[in-house]
Amino acid sequence: MSSMQSQQESIETDEVLYSVQDHVATVQLNRPQRQNTITRPMLAAISRHLVQADQDPDVRVILITGSGKFFCAGLDLRGGSGIGEGHFNATLNLRDAPPTVLHQVDKPTICAHNGSSAGYGMDLALGCDIRIMAEDSKMAAAFTARGVVPESGGTWILPRLIGWSKACELIFTGRTLTAAQCVEMGLASQAVPQDQCLPLARALAAEIAANAPLAVQAAKRMMRMSADEPFDEHVHHVYLQLLPLFQSQDFKEGMKAFMEKRAAKFEGR
Repeated sequence: MSSMQSQQESIETDEVLYSVQDHVATVQLNRPQRQNTITRPMLAAISRHLVQADQDPDVRVILITGSGKFFCAGLDLRGGSGIGEGHFNATLNLRDAPPTVLHQVDKPTICAHNGSSAGYGMDLALGCDIRIMAEDSKMAAAFTARGVVPESGGTWILPRLIGWSKACELIFTGRTLTAAQCVEMGLASQAVPQDQCLPLARALAAEIAANAPLAVQAAKRMMRMSADEPFDEHVHHVYLQLLPLFQSQDFKEGMKAFMEKRAAKFEGR
């Protein structure tokens, strides 16, 4: 992709918007009239755009947000959505579902939680590396109150984010959390006024994108692997990640910029 193309590229669909600007890919749920509930075509579009962003060498950060007053109120289980009772259980491909794809991408992911989320939408937000919440938004873990479990990663993510006891309390009770409670529990980094949510998330994305992308992605891979590795094995894998980084142009630029006391200009190679 040329530098002019990388400044701004937009690909839009009816209910999921995708754009790339200044090394940041934005995936925006665009169904505000239905609280951004997700249909089967939207599932495929979200996954496709996540893969597209992860494979694009110009993209260094992925930002996920919603249109209107909601981030995502979950899956649309009504007739005509492509997801429904019975049909959901029989045919939904979880391997290629957005939360699974989101967990596998190497690019850092930020959720600009512009409005409330529930169910699948909450799992989608929790699947991101960082969450910035609008202070009037909420997360509703209402799975057991609907006769289901957090089906898209919540039972894996929540104990790792907030510990076993708090995760059990939240999932078993099906509580709704305010943004302030989410920050206090460690589910979100910050809670800010609604009109500052997306700008702050973009500013954070720009700060991350200014660093060496190969190093950032390697750091994310190492942190993800650390969840299932003993310490000795993990530090060995970190060393193996360092070896190719030492040979990269970005490492040389980073060291040169440090010695020259200037901002580095990384190219991702």
